[in-house]
Amino acid sequence: MSKSEQQYLDLAQNILTNGSLKGDRTGTGTHSIFGTQMRFDLTEGFPLLTTKKVFFGLIKSELLWFLRGDNNIRFLLQHNNHIWDEWAFKSWVESDEYDGPDMTNFGLRALEDAEFSKIYQEQKNIFVDKILNDDIFMEKFGYVGDVYGKLWRHWQSDDGQEVDQVARLIAQIKENPNSRRLILTAWDAKKTPQAPLPSCHVLSQFYVSDGKLSLQLYQRSGDFFLGVPFNIASYSLLLHMVAAQTGYEVGDFVHTIGDTHIYNNHIDQISEQISRPMHALPKLWLNPEVKSLFDYTMDDIKVIGYDSEPAIKAPVAV
Repeated sequence: MSKSEQQYLDLAQNILTNGSLKGDRTGTGTHSIFGTQMRFDLTEGFPLLTTKKVFFGLIKSELLWFLRGDNNIRFLLQHNNHIWDEWAFKSWVESDEYDGPDMTNFGLRALEDAEFSKIYQEQKNIFVDKILNDDIFMEKFGYVGDVYGKLWRHWQSDDGQEVDQVARLIAQIKENPNSRRLILTAWDAKKTPQAPLPSCHVLSQFYVSDGKLSLQLYQRSGDFFLGVPFNIASYSLLLHMVAAQTGYEVGDFVHTIGDTHIYNNHIDQISEQISRPMHALPKLWLNPEVKSLFDYTMDDIKVIGYDSEPAIKAPVAV
């Protein structure tokens, strides 16, 4: 039995049993608990959940996208990663340039109406093709605001200079590992609230002790069924990569979440997941020949021995 995965399943059950019923900006509604924490000992294995298949390729490409300092979804689409599509797509279908079928509340309508679902997919395919092949369209509708990679690598200071938080973090860990300021932030009070999806995982703090590097993430909002399994794996991967480039072993990934919620249209899916058996956690392999955090490619990052139950589909609340 994996202690790492069991705590996720236990917290899921706690949210279902004790969570408050709350409305939300998407109109879907949630079961919600405020202020939760999980701790993953990364020496036990890589915490890629096994009670449902989690697609590691999506996690790799998204994290590499962050580390590029990118906030345009073209890179993701080039790697067949569609997890950020909906917010960019929404900006297009709500713009004056869109002249196709009405896409109001497209997420819920596609879920409830098979005929509309076909129309939605047709428009989505048009959108993806334009992002990939039309530079002008990509510049207008491919960006998702000042979140994650943009803030990690290109933070705009008040004097007009750019701050590369990630490069500075690597230097700080190497030069002063006892610092209590090993911080990576993805929340700019001036700009982030105006993004299509303001950053959810907003603050990371690294910590060195006994030759091991640990990381605590504060996440303001956690979609527990769809998003949180990705967040667990993504920041565990980031921790492994930073440790490899600073000469440390990995320690703990501590995941602290503010509004920890299960959407009402995910209850059946997560209940099924809770009932499933766990498998042994996989191991992570990073190419030891890579000498910079910014030089990793998809081929340099692999999980070994990943055995899981089948994937469980659920709609994204946009």
